[in-house]
Amino acid sequence: MIREGYKSGFFSIIGCPNVGKSTLLNTLIGQKIAIVTDRAQTTRNRITGVLTGKGWQMVFLDTPGMTRPKNKLGEYMQKVAESASDDTEAVLFLVDATQGVRERDREILERLSSARSKKIGVINKSDAASALVMREIRETLEETGLFETVLSVSAKNGDGVDRLLETLKGYLSDGPQYFPDDMVTDQPERVIVAEMIREKTLLLLREEVPHGIGVSVDKMELREGGELMDVWATVYCERESHKGILIGRGGKMLKRIGMEARKDVEWLLGVRVNLQLWIKVKEDWRNRQQMLSELGYRDV
Repeated sequence: MIREGYKSGFFSIIGCPNVGKSTLLNTLIGQKIAIVTDRAQTTRNRITGVLTGKGWQMVFLDTPGMTRPKNKLGEYMQKVAESASDDTEAVLFLVDATQGVRERDREILERLSSARSKKIGVINKSDAASALVMREIRETLEETGLFETVLSVSAKNGDGVDRLLETLKGYLSDGPQYFPDDMVTDQPERVIVAEMIREKTLLLLREEVPHGIGVSVDKMELREGGELMDVWATVYCERESHKGILIGRGGKMLKRIGMEARKDVEWLLGVRVNLQLWIKVKEDWRNRQQMLSELGYRDV
């Protein structure tokens, strides 16, 4: 229901892998709702972030990095990213200031040229590039003729984010309040918990393992008294050798993953957590539709 004088709108965040989309989302919302690592394609699903102010609400859609898919999971991620570029008030196209506008950025720009939504260029990591480099990137984006404006930010330290928000307010229109005041994401707790566990595997494991990992939270149960939450989760990998790496010598790596993840899960849930992790091998699960669906990667 549209409220008189109330403004709302949707904004998608698009860009190549590892340009800072999830970091920007977390900074915009003011808390961590999307996992962040320096590994490409950390984000696999579309993540909704909700920012509510006095008389307005912005809904942000963080998407997987757009790249050439190599398996069914990659194809799913590509569909998620592409579907988010339409039917929003504006698309925020992120460029990494330390990388400039690369060939794969230009490929995304070509796809965006047919998107119906208005487009805003956002140069991220502005604190890590010279004024000359920033000007060159800005000019390159402006020359495409796609963008209504080009802004620079540092999602990591917050520079330029307030200006970005003020700009986005100008794209809001009369509309309903889609989410309650205290809601910052539509992600179920189980999904966020699973992502927090996956984040720790990405941060702690060697390069060849993390992309073949999926996490399922099998059960969450609050004990009597409400002071301790039991969480049972399964980490899926594609090879027996990867299972050994995940567990580590004497179970040390699995224990470390669990300890690191538990800190974030306790922050999220607001109670002490007993986190139990299991490792299962599912060969080539990224190409198996049933497994993708079970892990939450459903058709767009």
